[in-house]
Amino acid sequence: MKDGNRKVDEQAREVISNILLFDVSDPRLELVTITGCKVSFDRAYADVYYTVEPDRYESASAALEAAKGHIRSQMAKKLDWRKAPELRFHLDETVDAAERVGSYINAEKERQKISNEALGHDEEF
Repeated sequence: MKDGNRKVDEQAREVISNILLFDVSDPRLELVTITGCKVSFDRAYADVYYTVEPDRYESASAALEAAKGHIRSQMAKKLDWRKAPELRFHLDETVDAAERVGSYINAEKERQKISNEALGHDEEF
């Protein structure tokens, strides 16, 4: 998509985030974070990326599907677009992957620290 669509994507992300925060009362959607949005050029569809704790993947997905119509109608009220896009929600697994990589790095640092202490080295990598 063209760079001009970034503004539209960000506007959609902000509006959906605010709707989840202030206009949806489903407790399954608490602490769901909208990480990104990709709106089609004709604004017919919006792919909405979200993250939530791993143990809540299924309940959050079901809650988003149940609230999809309400979120779309609220978007129509808050945006000055000709039509509100059809919403497609996708779990954003990049946050989980980044946490896994971070934990691997920390574990390796700890392993190297223990190894260096055992060898009598004072250096830290």
